Amino acid sequence: MKETNGVKLEFMSRSVNEGFARAAVAVFAAQLDPTLDELGDIKTAVSEAVTNCIVHAYPDTLGKILVKARIFADNAIEIVVRDWGLGIPDIDRAREPMFTTGGDERSGMGFTIMESFMDRLKVKSAPGRGTTVTMRRTISVRAARK
Repeated sequence: MKETNGVKLEFMSRSVNEGFARAAVAVFAAQLDPTLDELGDIKTAVSEAVTNCIVHAYPDTLGKILVKARIFADNAIEIVVRDWGLGIPDIDRAREPMFTTGGDERSGMGFTIMESFMDRLKVKSAPGRGTTVTMRRTISVRAARK
């Protein structure tokens, strides 16, 4: 499908930037005229992906996070969240509900939440080289816009 618009954001892995990424992607996605529920789902998925970078990729240091969002002619948005941190040694294990390397205060539900709110979730990672999470969601076309 043909890309019709795109944006890139790059920021440091500070927890205050999670809200920035969430809001920026939401504003970008608004051009698709999503429902409030669809927009909430996108914001939550972005929050989870960026928080994973902050907590797991760079647990003891600051690093770079890249968020890219693209809109396609089929009314879909693709969001890529990338870091250059520790990486994930076992992606299948990391995607299991309740699994976390972030300590007792973490729920281990990040990938599960992303997967439940998006139509597609792909995770690529290499230990010591970082992780890339790609999420895609098709936004319903409302009757008033048809």
